[in-house]
Amino acid sequence: MRKIFFYTLMFVTVSGVSSAQEIRLPMLKISSNKRFFSTSDGKPFFWLGDTGWLLFVKSSRDDAIKYLDTRQKQGFNVVQVMVLHELKSAVNKYGDSALKNSNISSPVTTTGNDFTKPLEYDYWDHMDFIIDEAAKRGIYMAMVPIWGSNVKDGNISIDQARNYAKFLAARYKNKSNIIWLNGGDIKGTDGMAVWKMIGSVLKQYDKSHLVTFHPRGRNSSSEWFHKEPWLDFNMFQSGHKTYAQDTTASETLHYGEDNWRYVTNDYKLVPVKPTLDGEPSYENIPHGLHDSIQPRWKDADLRRYAYWNVFSGGAGFTYGENAVMQFHRRGDTDANFGVNANWDETIGAPGANQMQHLKKLMLSKNYYVRVPEQEILVDNTNVKYYHLLATRGDNYAMVYTYTGRNFRVDLSKLTFRVSKVAWFHPTDGKLEIITNNMSTGIVDFDPPGDPLIGNDWVLILE
Repeated sequence: MRKIFFYTLMFVTVSGVSSAQEIRLPMLKISSNKRFFSTSDGKPFFWLGDTGWLLFVKSSRDDAIKYLDTRQKQGFNVVQVMVLHELKSAVNKYGDSALKNSNISSPVTTTGNDFTKPLEYDYWDHMDFIIDEAAKRGIYMAMVPIWGSNVKDGNISIDQARNYAKFLAARYKNKSNIIWLNGGDIKGTDGMAVWKMIGSVLKQYDKSHLVTFHPRGRNSSSEWFHKEPWLDFNMFQSGHKTYAQDTTASETLHYGEDNWRYVTNDYKLVPVKPTLDGEPSYENIPHGLHDSIQPRWKDADLRRYAYWNVFSGGAGFTYGENAVMQFHRRGDTDANFGVNANWDETIGAPGANQMQHLKKLMLSKNYYVRVPEQEILVDNTNVKYYHLLATRGDNYAMVYTYTGRNFRVDLSKLTFRVSKVAWFHPTDGKLEIITNNMSTGIVDFDPPGDPLIGNDWVLILE
């Protein structure tokens, strides 16, 4: 009796502490103009995401706190993460299984009367702990219910998908910092009925949280689900290949590294919905993913993807780093994509520290009126890395160049007279004011430094 009483008391105490410490963030919603995200109290929300795909599976509680603390300091406010990666190995860091007999409709949860294992080891309680710790740091968890390959392989029935989605909706509908990413690196045509079931059930039983679809590389959710009532916003995966490697002619959209083209395409669709790049090339991952002797994507590449995506009308951007996204440690037997470092060594990679400058820049301006404005660029006919992207609000305009080459802007096409001009450096967020009271008409601008791929700058006109 004393033993039972002790465990019961311990459970009440642990549960009470967890409940008392839970922080509620403002719920996320779509802005009134349907282009951006907003918090429920009306504040602009610029999605700055990180791909922490295996956080729930491979991190201990101490690892999770270290990760979340670092990403908070770096300005990230969204973490994209898998709930279940592989059905047959749905086991967390502590060896606890998420499912009974690998059945997605049979989650194994710990109750107050189950004293066979500590609560903190339970798969779902471990998830809850991380979700709550993220909330304390102002971070929203964008959760993929089941990774797409499991559905593509035919391992999930419609009934199983329905039951599992109902379980997730019931368990997490009262958590304020949840976003649902249906899919998971998959085409909508690979398991269409399952994806529609998961999306519709999540929206039916969890009406408060936003839902989208994370697609296969070089695809957007809009290709299959744009008019689905459960899809609140679009997400595309611009992918990890170079221009030269992108030779798959069967892809519906064939834009190469030009991730801005996905935004441009989604931006014209009806009904209007926000869109963003949810998976570009990751920092420190080989070009094309699978050949470890290929060059690796660097911080400059991630900056280009980020600014191209946002300046063409995107509502945010998701960053990724090779070791961090799989929480790799040297010696792990499940290493992928030529990973060669510990995750806690590369969490401070240059690109991860630079993304916050984009977020701060966009939130420093009148946010909801921002639109893509390529019309102000004169002879913007250069392709690939030399292409320019421009955006404007009611009293400002900005132009992004990835190469630092001279370019021309037609100031007469702006709705305001330019009185302040500055260069913004995406690597450190510093401003260099160059003039006041600019003349009208077509003006030539010369970015600092020599023309060079990766010498990227933002021209700010106010």
